[in-house]
Amino acid sequence: MIKKTISKLNMDVYNETLDNGLNIYLVPINIKNGIYVTFNTKYGSLINEFIPIGKKDYVKVPDGIAHFLEHKVFEQEDGIDPFSYFSERGADCNANTSNYKTTYLFSGTNYYLDNLKYLLNYVTSPYFTDSNVNKEKGIINEEIKMYDDDPYSKLYDTILFNCFCKNNIRIPVIGTKESINKITKEDLYTCYNTFYNPSNMFLVVVGNIDIKETISVVKEFYKTKKYDKLSDIKIKTYKEDDKVLNKYNELSMNISIPKVTVNYKINITKSNLPLVKKILYLNMYLDLKFGTTSSFLELLKNENIINHELSYDLIYADTHVLISLLAETKEKEKIINYISNEINNTKITSEELERKKKVLISSLVYMSDNIYSINHKIVNNIIRYGEIKYDIFDIVNSLNIDEYNEFIKTINFDNKNITIMNPK
Repeated sequence: MIKKTISKLNMDVYNETLDNGLNIYLVPINIKNGIYVTFNTKYGSLINEFIPIGKKDYVKVPDGIAHFLEHKVFEQEDGIDPFSYFSERGADCNANTSNYKTTYLFSGTNYYLDNLKYLLNYVTSPYFTDSNVNKEKGIINEEIKMYDDDPYSKLYDTILFNCFCKNNIRIPVIGTKESINKITKEDLYTCYNTFYNPSNMFLVVVGNIDIKETISVVKEFYKTKKYDKLSDIKIKTYKEDDKVLNKYNELSMNISIPKVTVNYKINITKSNLPLVKKILYLNMYLDLKFGTTSSFLELLKNENIINHELSYDLIYADTHVLISLLAETKEKEKIINYISNEINNTKITSEELERKKKVLISSLVYMSDNIYSINHKIVNNIIRYGEIKYDIFDIVNSLNIDEYNEFIKTINFDNKNITIMNPK
């Protein structure tokens, strides 16, 4: 077992890799009534073409299958409902699928070790039949309809579709009605057997736990489990264009005020900086220019261009990131022109940068008391960077205005999409 400490927080992370390849990360924190467990696979909606374990040729599976698989993992041959099991033992459970990973989770201190064993058991016990797969299609299709009726979900999916040409981030995580109806139990087993192999998964436990006891339970569980050896999974990749697919798009829904988005697709491979620094610099820049304390936001409010806040999002997509700015306004042309002018005003001062560094460090310190934030940070680090950033405080402290200026020179704001949602 390897013990590492997150600098400045004095937070210990214990890591052990089992013989089957499963990585376990344990963070003991003396918080009364607090344990949060996530069981994660590095498999999300972006992957739809790959070489299955034990095969030689690529297969292409329907879009949305990772999310569909998440639903079906809860189906148990013995008929026990995992949600009921955890609830009866005073714990909350759930699962979620993103572009890059699928997570199964529970929180609660009562019967912790029993709940941990059950989490491992139900996730590693797939039970797919023609009947339960077909039944699930109706449930997922209703979920798709719900998202299609939600203005923000519909707008988000439309933006990604308009901005990306080949990256599967342009396809909704949930898939489409057409793709969902194509899924078979054989497809599910193909994906499950490949991506739910322990060597492609990791367990993160944060809270008031006993390290040796937890490791012992996990090792004992896997003693009787046999898995095919998994080498690096070959996944089909696509070279994404720098240009957006569509520069302009309008749609209509049942809303009262138009939602205007201006979206910038940026190739971040032009800089040799580590990815973590690129993301930090871009977030600082966006917060300074468009955040709640920015002079630009004050200008928009003073001129009555927007009613509420101007929101922004930084969406990571491998070689590219998407900066998406959203405002509710009736002054559509004016807000587009204002944002288009402001986005290129990339100059910030050393004092502003140092101030944002302090804010970021404060948020990291604040996170150290929250078992959920710690767990999510570890999971996101592993998925995005392939490792936990134990030296994140040193990385933040090393940020400087000269490095920022060199990095921002590599950013091209020319590839832009405008997507507007109008009232019906």
